[in-house]
Amino acid sequence: MGKAFAKTPGSMLPWLGLALILLIADQFTKVLILGYYRLGDATYVTSFFNVVRVHNTGAAFSFLASASGWQRWFFTAIGIAAALLIVWLLRSHAGQKLFSFALACILGGAVGNVIDRSLHGYVVDFLDFHYRGWHFPAFNIADSAITIGAICLVLDELRRVRHTK
Repeated sequence: MGKAFAKTPGSMLPWLGLALILLIADQFTKVLILGYYRLGDATYVTSFFNVVRVHNTGAAFSFLASASGWQRWFFTAIGIAAALLIVWLLRSHAGQKLFSFALACILGGAVGNVIDRSLHGYVVDFLDFHYRGWHFPAFNIADSAITIGAICLVLDELRRVRHTK
């Protein structure tokens, strides 16, 4: 394998710790929403943000939400497979800080949403941003962590490509 995937020294424990912190924050906020809100309830916070309770049986942007139920186990399996791959990657690349940070964010988010799908059959979403009648699909801490992780993966790759030229 090339330099980009060479083994680098470092412990994966800090990265697993970050993933655990994100997972705990995600699950804690979802427990609060489930405990204090009924499905469809919303609280106005600012002119551009509400806290809501939404159940997403699909994936990002409610993709496949109207399917007959098979998607619950499909997305659970994808989440578990992603988590296993990420742990394997962290083991061999723990010394690559941005790459490992990205993987830890994705891991914490993926496991958070897998827990939701396993326990409830849906993912609990509650962050609702909007502007002049336009609403971004509601999301949660896990989704935010996955997004930040994906952005960091792109940045890490751009940095790696620039350094190899």
